[in-house]
Amino acid sequence: MILTSIAALAAAAQEPQGARQQAVIIMPENPRQRQVQEQIGWADAVVSNGVVHVSGVPAYLAPGETDMEKAFVRAFDALGKTLQRAGVTWDDVVSLTTYHTDPNAQIETFARVKQRYIKAPHPAWSAIGTTALLQPGGIVEIALVAHVPQKKDTK
Repeated sequence: MILTSIAALAAAAQEPQGARQQAVIIMPENPRQRQVQEQIGWADAVVSNGVVHVSGVPAYLAPGETDMEKAFVRAFDALGKTLQRAGVTWDDVVSLTTYHTDPNAQIETFARVKQRYIKAPHPAWSAIGTTALLQPGGIVEIALVAHVPQKKDTK
């Protein structure tokens, strides 16, 4: 019994105890996508201390597609599913960061689509121009931060 307790304490002392190890890690439901993300090393989202950090989701034009709005809707729909799996909604989003390959040509359509999902009061938003994204055909990448709402006292 004592040896078992000592072995358990030694094993526990060697386990990493950082914020990520204590967090809820949200991975893709799609097995193929999950395998890619595990191989490269990223999660859809990390929920730590009441904050949800959502990895960037690319909006991309499908082969032969020219309508940016469709690409943006696909990305926002994917983000919405990740938020739901993390236990939050669009109303809990406090910050968004977007990376645009052509900000001036994209911002009007992007903002119009964004407003379907994110209502006032608006979150903080940083829109950044870049020359390329990792996703082939990627035109914008969207990353989010949300807060898990505190449960109201029912007394």
